[in-house]
Parts: sequence; structure tokens; C-alpha cells
Amino acid sequence: MNDKETEEKFGELLDVMARLRSETGCPWDKEQTHLSLKPCLLEETYELIDALDDGDPKKLKEELGDVLLQVVFHSQIAAEEGRFTAKDVILQLTDKLIRRHPYVFAGEPIPQDTASVLKQRLQIKANERKDGESKSALGNVPKAMPALARAQSITRRASHLGFDWPDIGPVWGKVEEEIRELKNAAESGDKARTGEELGDLFFSLVNLARFLDVEAEEILAQTIDRFTRRFHHIETKLQQANKSFDQSSLEEMDRFWEDAKEIEAREKTPA
Repeated sequence: MNDKETEEKFGELLDVMARLRSETGCPWDKEQTHLSLKPCLLEETYELIDALDDGDPKKLKEELGDVLLQVVFHSQIAAEEGRFTAKDVILQLTDKLIRRHPYVFAGEPIPQDTASVLKQRLQIKANERKDGESKSALGNVPKAMPALARAQSITRRASHLGFDWPDIGPVWGKVEEEIRELKNAAESGDKARTGEELGDLFFSLVNLARFLDVEAEEILAQTIDRFTRRFHHIETKLQQANKSFDQSSLEEMDRFWEDAKEIEAREKTPA
């Protein structure tokens, strides 16, 4: 598909969305607002992430389309309200990409490495903010992000700006320090202090994840999936024995749990 065909197809997509929102369109589409579509946007984003993890090109193409639908939907609503159009969204994005890559489009020297690129980009983004907005180079990491992902994003940005440990050694020490402080807080019976120390431990573990080059949010999700699979194995075994959880001992359930771990290990071992 050439550039002209792509432009025509995108225009057709906008026309379809406008028709769905018209008086003769779809009752559900006509009722939607920016706020009512928030759950849809969140769900479609997570489905896109799942498709990326699965590595299925066909599924990825479909989910990218569903996320694009959300962009087009919100743009149509805004156009009806006289606020902006899909064209305005595209123009603003294009200007932003050019502005944030001066070494590509304005003839400035190319940064030496990726770390230099990210440091420069954070500073450019901070300078873009209007009067009254935070000028912090950390930027506005969305508060709606999952906490682990948000923590890792913030610490990664701080690292790009030079605020970081020199290597992983002190990070291990920080984790151990936070564990000791959490134990002391728990033993004191002070619930508020215990919560603060637990939060500090989580944060230090996120920093550790960053130094280990893993995504804290992703690895916790994988751990939850493993726990769920193993728990389902326990449920299956109990059902086969016509038992409920009340009728089973912890020792028996632990045995089934270990069985599940062994099954996973065998499945991972190459034939």
C-alpha cells in the first residue's frame, strides 16, 4: 500500500467512525464519552501487551487496530465538541517527534549513546512544559499506572539524569537494609510505620529489578500466573479425590503444589 492509499484508508476509517456517531449510527457508539471509554482503552492496551508477549503477528495487527480505534473514537468525540480533530492529533505528534529529535531533524550532533539520548529527551520534555506545569525532568509519569511499573519508570528516568547507584552492589545492601527496617517496624506494632517500610522495600526491589534488567511489573505478573496454574493443579487433584479444601491438610496441598512444580520443570526440559 503506497502513501496515497494509506491516506485514503485512514480517511475512510475516520468517515466510518463519524457515521457510527451520527444520528443514524450505532446507539452504543453515540452514547460514549471520553470518560466512558476509559475502561475500553485500558482493556485494549492490556490486550495489545498480551499480543506482544504472545508474538503472534496476526493477533498483534488486530490489537494495534483496536488501540487505534480508541484514538479515532476520542478524536471524533473531540471534533464534535469543537475541541480538536484527528488531523490536529497527527500534526501535534509529528511536531513533537521532530522537536524531540533535534539531532535527526535540526542538524545537531548525534548523542554518543542511548543513555545520552534519553537524558536529552527528558530535558527537552521538561522545557516543553507550560508555565504553571511541573518542570521536573522526571516528567509526569501517570499516577494511574500500576505501582510497580510506575516506580520502575520513575527510577529509570532518575537514573538517566545521573541520580543512581554506581553498580548493583549498594542496591543489594539497600534491599537488606529495608528488610531489617520492615522487621523492626512490624515488631513495634506501628501499622503506619510498617506500611511505609514495606513500601520502601517494594521500591528498593524495583530498583534491583532495574539493575537486573528485568521489568518488575512483568515478572510479578509471571509469578502470579505460576501461582494460579499450581493452585489450579491443587484444585484438580482435590476434585479427583472428591475432597474440598476443608477436607485436605496443608501437607497434602503442599504435596500437590510440589507436583505442579515438577510438571512445569519437565515441560521446560528439552526432549
